[in-house]
Amino acid sequence: MSNRVLADAILVLHGLFILFALAGGVLVWRWPRLAWLHLPAVAWAAWVAWFGWECPLTPLENELRRAAGQAGYSGGFIDHYLLGVIYPEGLTRGAQIASGTFVAVLNLGAYALLIRKRRRKRS
Repeated sequence: MSNRVLADAILVLHGLFILFALAGGVLVWRWPRLAWLHLPAVAWAAWVAWFGWECPLTPLENELRRAAGQAGYSGGFIDHYLLGVIYPEGLTRGAQIASGTFVAVLNLGAYALLIRKRRRKRS
């Protein structure tokens, strides 16, 4: 498999992880045991955003792109349509903290509603 294809696969994986961390609470409503994967994903996503860390997938993807002879993120469907969502230009420290807080609060709300629903069922 070429480095370019691997880099694209990592970008897709990165995007799916972000979606899962952001909205996985909805999936937990359907499959409650998924919470064991979702809660650590939310914690990681929020932690990375709050402390301004770089996700380990980012340097791996960039290294594969360099190995494929690419300079940065140019060309291709995945690069063009997903890159700006995952790595928006002008991302400030405040925006990172806000996004981490949004992910945590959104999912706390989903879990609170799920717990409330389950308690009503038991009653």
